[in-house]
Amino acid sequence: MTLSAPRRFRVPGQGPRGTLTRMQSIEHFIAGRFVPPAGGAYLDNVEPATGRVYSRVADGDARDVEAAVQAATAAFPAWSATPAEARCRVMLRIADLIESRLDEFARAESVDTGKPLSAARGVDIPRAVKNLRFFATAILHEKSELHVTDREAINYTLRRPRGVAGLISPWNLPLYLLTWKVAPAIATGNTAVAKPSEVTPMTAHLLAKVCVEAGLPPGVLNVVHGSGAGAGQALVEHPRVATISFTGGTKTGRGIAATAAPMFKKLSLELGGKNPNVVFADADLDEAVAVSVRAAFSNQGQICLCGSRILVERPAYAPFLERFVAATKALKVGDPLEAGCDLGALVSRSHFDKVRSCIRLAVEEGGRIECGGDVPSGVNDRCAGGFFLPPTVITGLPAGCRTDREEIFGPVVTVRPFDDEAEAVAAANDTDYGLSATLWTRDLDRAHRVADALVAGTVWVNCWLVRDLRVPFGGMRHSGVGREGGEESLRFFTEPKNVCVRLRGDRRQGPG
Repeated sequence: MTLSAPRRFRVPGQGPRGTLTRMQSIEHFIAGRFVPPAGGAYLDNVEPATGRVYSRVADGDARDVEAAVQAATAAFPAWSATPAEARCRVMLRIADLIESRLDEFARAESVDTGKPLSAARGVDIPRAVKNLRFFATAILHEKSELHVTDREAINYTLRRPRGVAGLISPWNLPLYLLTWKVAPAIATGNTAVAKPSEVTPMTAHLLAKVCVEAGLPPGVLNVVHGSGAGAGQALVEHPRVATISFTGGTKTGRGIAATAAPMFKKLSLELGGKNPNVVFADADLDEAVAVSVRAAFSNQGQICLCGSRILVERPAYAPFLERFVAATKALKVGDPLEAGCDLGALVSRSHFDKVRSCIRLAVEEGGRIECGGDVPSGVNDRCAGGFFLPPTVITGLPAGCRTDREEIFGPVVTVRPFDDEAEAVAAANDTDYGLSATLWTRDLDRAHRVADALVAGTVWVNCWLVRDLRVPFGGMRHSGVGREGGEESLRFFTEPKNVCVRLRGDRRQGPG
């Protein structure tokens, strides 16, 4: 998802470390120290629930990226030579420190993103801890491939870290997805320059503080803040950054690929989605409705895996829609810091305006608003200026419309009927994306058959967002290039080298 950059300003009376007298300043983390931006410019960091600036973040540029890459380059020889057990211990200390400060991290994530505090405490921060622990311990079980060649030679494979990795993470799950990249990168012996979203920088800042306390050597992880066009582009263009892992919008991913391909960089791109949720008439409707509501509106619909297109077999369409709309109306949009809140605020004013325009487009295309709409939700006095929208259900749209093909990334879902399996598969695949899909049926043969026919990197059957960190994760078509998770991540951040050892005195060599 592409967002307009926050307003820039130059800090008056800035001290030697770029601190502000009345508002927190988030600085770069380079070579183990917090440093102000080389250009002295900062961006507003707005709390989505109130619409007010509550901190300011360094607006990095190529000079800051250069300093971070130099630090990472200098740290690489020692870190790559550090035994796996020692790297593991440091990473486990980082995970332990985050877990011990769960409430601090969760509140920071909630304030920064607008998501309910309960979601940050129950999902985002625990998952970040799991990411670190999973990859920290995974490197203790490294194995090598070995091939005996006609009894004349043994070939074995070494996997070695690639060097400096550029890690660009999005705003919707800030710490969750940042650690999903940082953990495998540094676990395998690389050093890293991370560029978190300028819209949600706070928990990346807290992670950097924890890294210092945990004893991570200076330069192993560097964090440069700023806009995608500034710091992000400079990171992608840097000649000493050979590996780029990016999660974000398809348009931005296309630009990164265009820059990186001529430089022969190794790329992982996890991009957008327009995910189908297919409900057959034999499904458990109670469970399908309950999970489909969560799949549509979790994190205000700002998850790339949200099921934003619901396709229901016609005999079940009316009862499903009735229950689904009723369950959606029961959701509470509220102050994300208050208990009982199901949906918080959208992440920014520009994204709020974009989602509202998508709802208006749906009406123009013939859609009927069953509940919700583009009218902002009233919350409380504290949140009077926040970016709140009610969860919105739309029906009656024609096949192939823009609303059903373009990513909205908000609390908006469409529901339409289908008549048979072939129609369901065709409708589900009628998009440029291919990230995930959900399928509801009690028929095991149908489940396997339809799952195989759906164009998606992940297919959930009778569930949603059940994640195993060992499995490949990524998308097809415009949803990305490459896979993350488990062995896929460990392989992505390493370079394979084949070593061939001749066994016999015979010096005959075969063709290349």
